[in-house]
Amino acid sequence: MNTESTTMMQLSDTDQVLADPAQDIRGRKVFDRDGNEVGRVDDLLIDTEQKRVRMLRVEHGGLFGVGATPLYIPVEAVDRVTDDEVGIDRSRVQVAEAPQYDPDLVDRDKYFTDLYSYYGYAPYWAPEYIPPGRRFFR
Repeated sequence: MNTESTTMMQLSDTDQVLADPAQDIRGRKVFDRDGNEVGRVDDLLIDTEQKRVRMLRVEHGGLFGVGATPLYIPVEAVDRVTDDEVGIDRSRVQVAEAPQYDPDLVDRDKYFTDLYSYYGYAPYWAPEYIPPGRRFFR
């Protein structure tokens, strides 16, 4: 695998679909390891080279979706998926303190590298990357 990031795109911005429709977790609530609601999965980020889900885009805050802000959570943090929920192995506070995404970022690669580092994972494009133990997304 190369050592530079590949381009990530929101699944909704492509004509691609997940091989297994049951893996489409968009719209499901996200809960932290303590059972606190973090937000709702708004979209999935896929890497365009390997066509794999790499990040969850989670909307949180706001009122009826107005004023909600996106959070990005690496799929490696997902530890359970049910028909209605997605559970992550971090606390709501840890998620809230993660690097914030700015749509006007000039260097998206640095943002995602910093985000992976914050969560304690090697980026999927790095040689030391270890795929998640449980495969929710293929």
